Amino acid sequence: MTHRQRFNVASIRLRRRAILRGAGVMMALPYLEAMMPSSAIASPIAKVPPRLGMFYFGTGMNMRQFTPDDEGPSYTATKILKPLDPLRGQFTVLSNTYLAKGGGHDGAYPFSTSIANGEKQSISPDQIAAKVIGAETRFDSLQMSVDRGTNYGSQALATISWNEQGVPLAAENDPKVLFDQLFLPDTEQQKQQRKGSFRRRGSILDLVRDDAREINGQLGSSDRQQLEQYFNSVRELERRLERRVDWADRPKPVPQLDGLHGYAESMPGPEGNGDYLYDDYAKLMYDLIVLALQTDSTRVISYVVRKELAGGVYPEFNVSKGYHSLTHHGNDPQNLAELAKVDTIYMSHWAYFLDRLRAVTEGDGTLLDHTLLGLSSGMGFEHSKDNLPTMLSGGSALGIKHQGHLRLAEQTPLSSLWQTMLDRVGVAVPETFQDSRGVITEIVA
Repeated sequence: MTHRQRFNVASIRLRRRAILRGAGVMMALPYLEAMMPSSAIASPIAKVPPRLGMFYFGTGMNMRQFTPDDEGPSYTATKILKPLDPLRGQFTVLSNTYLAKGGGHDGAYPFSTSIANGEKQSISPDQIAAKVIGAETRFDSLQMSVDRGTNYGSQALATISWNEQGVPLAAENDPKVLFDQLFLPDTEQQKQQRKGSFRRRGSILDLVRDDAREINGQLGSSDRQQLEQYFNSVRELERRLERRVDWADRPKPVPQLDGLHGYAESMPGPEGNGDYLYDDYAKLMYDLIVLALQTDSTRVISYVVRKELAGGVYPEFNVSKGYHSLTHHGNDPQNLAELAKVDTIYMSHWAYFLDRLRAVTEGDGTLLDHTLLGLSSGMGFEHSKDNLPTMLSGGSALGIKHQGHLRLAEQTPLSSLWQTMLDRVGVAVPETFQDSRGVITEIVA
């Protein structure tokens, strides 16, 4: 029997999260043909789950050194985009995107919802996607940031994710904490404690629901509507709790860390921390995203890469002032040059991230091919809400045809990008979606 015969995909079937065990260790398997249903094996294209990520770069960029003068796949690279040259064909720079309620330093609020700071928020696109493509993973979504929590109410918002009730979802900024959540095996005691806690909370929700139903007949129409909304929230919580009970019995994947940075020590967000280089932190966070997607621990990511106002510049960048101060450049050549220098560093990390995704083989392509990543900001240049630094990366296997540099119609809402991404990962949205003008057809294959 030949090697190929012994491992013929027709002879074995593996679960998507199959794990090798031996000598007290576990190792997660990558995506294999044997994990596909037999109908998919007969097809030349493997059914690989889509992924989606939204990334916020606070305080805009130096658009004079970001936006190419020419268009198309052969655009002339600007200083800030130069690190991405080896990845041409894997992304599109989208000029003329616009955030109607952006500009200034409140841009993180409307970034994903088109709703201004101080107004009632609604569900963000990542959470819309999480309900559909995140339903089969341990974490329906991950919120990451350079700052922990939400910072809700301040301009330096630490999250861009909002649930159905318009509540901001807290983000995590420590790579070690994230790594442990994703991959650290639970002890039997932890599993039982967690499952018991889930079930107790579930039973409490049942009691609350029953008590509420008793008074339903005594309520007016408006109150009944409010009660029904409450029931929907309860049912959503119960669904999540049941899902977490189910996942509590499943072992977490053990990622392959060869050549990657370690996650043994805590490394909270870099703001004000001089104990390590931002370059190390940035790559740790991007590596974590790759591992989380590769092991199918989650399929939806949001990440505040740079907050508004605070931070954004680190000692090793060797610039004269903070990022926010640089944006108030007064056309001073040094300020503009240093601003472009900082943005170029951030784009070099983005290139590192895309390259890591491209190195992972999946189905008929790569992990990058099956992942859509949208990055932008709450402002463009000089605190404007026009011409945001916007880029769509990945997704070639999801029906995206990259254009290099695409100049859209003036004031194309940023929400059109989010609608395009949701459309390509197979998530339906209402015909009227935020202030979107519809799917950006120029990049849809």
